Amino acid sequence: MSNDDKLKVRQTESKKIAFKELTIIRNIIFWIDVVGEGQNENAIFARPFNDKEALPQKLTSKKFNIKNNFHGYGGKSYKCIEFKNNFYLIWIDQITRALWFQLFKEEASNCRSQNKYLDSIQEPRQLSKSIDGNFDSSFVISENFFLYGICEINNRDYLFSLNLKKTKQDIHRIKKFKNFAGELSSNTSARLLTWVEWDTPYMPWEKNDLFFAQIDLGGEIQKIKKFSSNLINAKKNVSFFQPFWISETLLVCSEDSSGWWNLLFLDVSEIENIFIKKRVERNLIEYGAPQWVSGITFFSGTIKNLFCLAKKENNLIVEQYKDLFLVKEFSTPFTLISDFSVFREKVLLKGYGYDFLGTLFEIDFAEKNLSNFSDRIFVDHIKDCSKPEPFWFKGFEDQPTHSFLYRPLVETFKKPPLLVRAHSGPTLCFDGSYNSEVQYWISKGFFVAEVNYGGSSGFGKVYRERLNSKWGIVDSYDCRALALELIKSNLVDSEKVVIFGNSAGGLTALNCLLYGSIFTAAICKYPVIDLKDMHYNTHRFEKDYLDSLVGNYVKNHDEYINRSPANYLNKIKKPILLFHGKKDKVISYKQTLKIQDILIKNNKHSEVIFFENEGHGFKNFENKAVVMQKSQEFLKNALNL
Repeated sequence: MSNDDKLKVRQTESKKIAFKELTIIRNIIFWIDVVGEGQNENAIFARPFNDKEALPQKLTSKKFNIKNNFHGYGGKSYKCIEFKNNFYLIWIDQITRALWFQLFKEEASNCRSQNKYLDSIQEPRQLSKSIDGNFDSSFVISENFFLYGICEINNRDYLFSLNLKKTKQDIHRIKKFKNFAGELSSNTSARLLTWVEWDTPYMPWEKNDLFFAQIDLGGEIQKIKKFSSNLINAKKNVSFFQPFWISETLLVCSEDSSGWWNLLFLDVSEIENIFIKKRVERNLIEYGAPQWVSGITFFSGTIKNLFCLAKKENNLIVEQYKDLFLVKEFSTPFTLISDFSVFREKVLLKGYGYDFLGTLFEIDFAEKNLSNFSDRIFVDHIKDCSKPEPFWFKGFEDQPTHSFLYRPLVETFKKPPLLVRAHSGPTLCFDGSYNSEVQYWISKGFFVAEVNYGGSSGFGKVYRERLNSKWGIVDSYDCRALALELIKSNLVDSEKVVIFGNSAGGLTALNCLLYGSIFTAAICKYPVIDLKDMHYNTHRFEKDYLDSLVGNYVKNHDEYINRSPANYLNKIKKPILLFHGKKDKVISYKQTLKIQDILIKNNKHSEVIFFENEGHGFKNFENKAVVMQKSQEFLKNALNL
């Protein structure tokens, strides 16, 4: 790598439509985009489905910061509901810390102007007073014009209601949950509500409960019923995912009692007699994902036309059900699908691939000539990409462990240096989607490996639970095992092996340097360094996550000390580059600040860099460019390139 080598970072064009938080209703698609120069003001937009030449209509005209902070990680920040032939648009505004509401009707096609498809029949109104807490956007509207939702106040979740005919009202709390709740939905008449609920020390993907509530005409809860079945959750811990009503009496969700998130159809004709209408049990297929954020969608549509997403090995498929029967399975070229929304046979989604960024797709399955997803997929492929190669190797206790390998695009070195990436979560996963940093390094002759260590999602419940009580052990072992396998195969330079890790992956990376001699250096962003500090100071959502990853704090206090890199930094003599944002609410930058002097003292190439305006995850483009530039300089020195 020469001294005059210029760093190239792909920057999204400021004028390009981002299409965040997509939804389709009737023939209109909705999304959120930034307005103005800053990131703190945005708006909801709309345009006709499958009309890419149509100019967007800006629906929210005032200054808003539409954002969801529910449970710390947030999720979708608005909801559009078709109700009594109108469009009810409800959103969460962080400037007023309140809910807002506006009512629209669809313009007749012969009356539409160039960029006006919806007509506002009511000015935006502030529905609620400001709250010292957070709203979720899984809203429901009942026949008597009550809006139902879930909010988080003083470390407790509540089911609440608001009157759509009033403004700036106190939220009416109709149920106090034992702890956490989410994924509120209702049947078509909104007389039955459903949600998932979980309590410490479990995370929602480890164990939750599915509840149903009957609502009376006054908007109050009449009956509550927890779903329980000997076939599913009566005798074991089960996670339910995205309960979604497809008719007045039928609900679909997925649950992982089989070891995989599989489809479950429930008949709720009577709340006192909920029974299983149909189960779809398929091994090696996941109809769900860890619920780090709210509003993740794998199912959309109605009983007449239900579409489902599923991960099948390294691919994503789309299934179409009619009256609960699978009628077609579509393979896709996607590594990731987000913003999945359906209206009748119109399917809306953002698709990601190994050689293309998130791209909007609008597909009408009513068209007779559609035989495969590929018939409607046209993307701008990024040239000179290395395709990820799925690679299984023997990890902790010789268990089959998954990874993606990226071979260098150019022969810069006699034998390429190896960059090993450990994902965050730690229950997330690498899916093979395009990553500009990965592609940059392989374009410079590096070999990159992404490790889906034991504990990663997408490979079934047993694989995900490998990390239980063993965080800091299994993950770092798997990263070392893969590096050793690639070294033994003579594919990489054994003297130049670097581990990358963000957040939870930072703990994995630092432990890799502590225990073993394979790795030469580490680069980490906002890393977990001190498990004791995390136990006491992390935000509410993850407060007891360590109970499953490490063990009960009181009973396993020594493990919290032994697996915290902060307690053994003097043993690390290898160079480390750390980045941390000072607005991080998940892992305080002060932990990184504490170890700054020790790291720099231990090795002259170590460096710690703080960003004043970043949180847990970097968003500012200039800061991202600094990260890449500093990483390039660091590797040049640390690896003596």
